[in-house]
Amino acid sequence: MNTLQSIGYPIYFNDTLPELVNFIQQGNYSRFFILTDENTGKHCLPLIQAQVEKMDNFDIIEINAGEESKNIDFCVGVWKMLIDFGADRQSLLINLGGGVISDLGGFAASTYKRGIDFVHVPTTLLSQVDASVGGKTGIDLENIKNIIGTFTQPKAVFIEHAFLNTLPARQILSGLAEMLKHGLIADAGYWNKLKFSDLQNPSAELVHHSVAIKNKVVIEDPHEKGIRKSLNFGHTIGHAVETYSLMNDDNPLTHGEAIAIGMICESKLSVMKTGLKDDELNEIVDIIGGLYPAYEIDRPCYKTLYNIMLKDKKNQNGKINCSLLTKIGECRIDNVCTEEELYASLAYYSSL
Repeated sequence: MNTLQSIGYPIYFNDTLPELVNFIQQGNYSRFFILTDENTGKHCLPLIQAQVEKMDNFDIIEINAGEESKNIDFCVGVWKMLIDFGADRQSLLINLGGGVISDLGGFAASTYKRGIDFVHVPTTLLSQVDASVGGKTGIDLENIKNIIGTFTQPKAVFIEHAFLNTLPARQILSGLAEMLKHGLIADAGYWNKLKFSDLQNPSAELVHHSVAIKNKVVIEDPHEKGIRKSLNFGHTIGHAVETYSLMNDDNPLTHGEAIAIGMICESKLSVMKTGLKDDELNEIVDIIGGLYPAYEIDRPCYKTLYNIMLKDKKNQNGKINCSLLTKIGECRIDNVCTEEELYASLAYYSSL
């Protein structure tokens, strides 16, 4: 697999940890810092440390794992650690972890002293195929996902497939939802390839294909003014369900589990509004429904979910905006959906 070129930075797939060392050395950074959480600190950080052990100009910053850490309080904590460790504008932040680390670390770096360099070393499937590529940084505020953030590109991304061996099956499935989305919105052939693959152990080739799809969209529309909105398929409803679960469940849904629900609901909306065929809807439901556990969404909580959707950053003029499928492999952006239509899609999911 070849290195991909994104908006001014490379995405490495081969010999990624030696490539990371070369990148640090060639960058002539005054200091570098590795941001991680307790999970990646235990399972992945030792591999990085083995590569950089001869260097003495780095420190480690560790935060708690989970979406609950992706907020301004933890971001302030990262900024304070950078200050305490003497980080200057010639420093580098290495974000070693999943999507929370990529989003939070990218935001912290892009705003510290008006911006220092950062790179991503994604350790989860979700972060490899989604969060680490595209230049979006962000934190959550008052249970609204990614409402504060910047468009700032990393200096490089290093995708090490071996890190996926450290993940539990549930986290593999979480990342898989974004891979399925990439096929549904942009590549019917890729969707068909995924259908007949071992989805519990996605190959390096499948990961590369998914990153290439997202990277192509991002290069065409880096600031989400047009076609990049297609990457939001499943996310209007999915983010609302994810937020609701984080607020109410002892064992909340993963991002991918919530997006899987959102893709089923928004596929139903696609039948209602943009011409998706019923047999394609049934195929999507069969594949996604067979991978992810059912989640109970009772009618009394529809209004709560709708109110969460009203705060979504993708809305326009106070109207809820969805990216919907015209067929498997093609997506249409900017579809305003009414409260009644959204309720109907939730009711459809609940009826399955």
